[in-house]
Amino acid sequence: MLDQAELGVDLEVIQRLRRTLALILAGGRGSRLMDLTDWHAKPAIPFAGKFRIIDFALSNCINSGIRRIGVLTQYKAHSLLQHIQRGWGFLRGEFNEFIELLPAQQRTEGGNWYRGTADAVYQNLDIIREHRPEHVLILAGDHVYKMNYAKMLAQHLTSQADVSVACIAVPRALATGFGVMAIDEHDRIVRFDEKPANPAPMPGHPDMALASMGIYIFNASLLFDLLETDSSFAGSSHDFGKDVIPSLIGTHRVVAHHFSESCVMHDGAQEHYWRDVGTIDAYWEANIDLTTVTPSLNLYDESWPIWTDQPQVPPAKFVFDSDHRRGMAVDSLLAGGCIVSGATVRRSMLFSNVRVNSYCLVEDSVILPNCDIGRHARLKNCIVDQGVVVPPGLVVGEDAELDARRFHRTEKGITLVTAAKLKALETVEP
Repeated sequence: MLDQAELGVDLEVIQRLRRTLALILAGGRGSRLMDLTDWHAKPAIPFAGKFRIIDFALSNCINSGIRRIGVLTQYKAHSLLQHIQRGWGFLRGEFNEFIELLPAQQRTEGGNWYRGTADAVYQNLDIIREHRPEHVLILAGDHVYKMNYAKMLAQHLTSQADVSVACIAVPRALATGFGVMAIDEHDRIVRFDEKPANPAPMPGHPDMALASMGIYIFNASLLFDLLETDSSFAGSSHDFGKDVIPSLIGTHRVVAHHFSESCVMHDGAQEHYWRDVGTIDAYWEANIDLTTVTPSLNLYDESWPIWTDQPQVPPAKFVFDSDHRRGMAVDSLLAGGCIVSGATVRRSMLFSNVRVNSYCLVEDSVILPNCDIGRHARLKNCIVDQGVVVPPGLVVGEDAELDARRFHRTEKGITLVTAAKLKALETVEP
């Protein structure tokens, strides 16, 4: 745990962090990721070679000094639950530290599964009350970023807010997928629209909008009252962004927290890094960016580590060194257990236990764990799903029309290769 000076907050905030409960909403499918989430919730999807997406929210909590955490799950949660059980069991219950798993259990009288983000929290109110938090930090488990939540809590206390909402400036063309807010000169939110068709521009920046990051701090007693009220309202969709936050504007002190004030950045960084890797293109771009010389996201910062569960496998291995058969990787990240056997890998991300066999070429691609790339295959601008065995000689990324017929291909030209699509090819192609 970082100390007071490293977190950049005073002693009172440190004490309040110990009485704060974080709730990570990790029940979503993430349907825009297509086949990648057929068997896994979006927060459990691998990212950056060795991590899972949820590791970023969890690591931010630990690094910020918040060690009382609940993870709310629903959609196909087995791999997510398994990951947390295996990799996040190091907190000490005798010190009131924990990560508590809160799967949908139909805990309320209606016998419903989680109907929205607010309902997910409401259905666990009895458990939350038992922890007696002063503040509740609500987080999404499917975003990639590094944030010091202690600084957000410090502003929440200083501004005497009832609710704080983390925000970030985004292009207006992209803001239709976010909650969009307007603020006054004291950062008090005066308007909040969830996924508006015509997002309000930021003053002085007509092409930008101020978007909610789905990160909220509530005074706990207020949150409990709000959720009780929302649960009984038949017209509610039981969602924080659609229902709870808009209902508070004008009646409560709802304050915006600018991500720039708490983003954890490395020296020389130009961008306040935050990504919703919720589409095939965004997921590919975020992984490939990490292969550049100076990526926007710094994974080498020892002062703000990203924790995870990782398989105990040997180091990556490169074999054969003749002119026509050389095992090599350039401008790439390879996790443990990988073997590049007489093949060439360029500008790519290879997760654990990937084997690239002789005479293969892999370029600008993301290869998920436990894949085997057959000899003479050529893969470019693609994502290969977990556990896929790529047949020898397969070519992806050189013929857009052929790729679109065989696999899912995005408008930006990224092809998703899955076991199911490859199996279908066996019955179609000789």
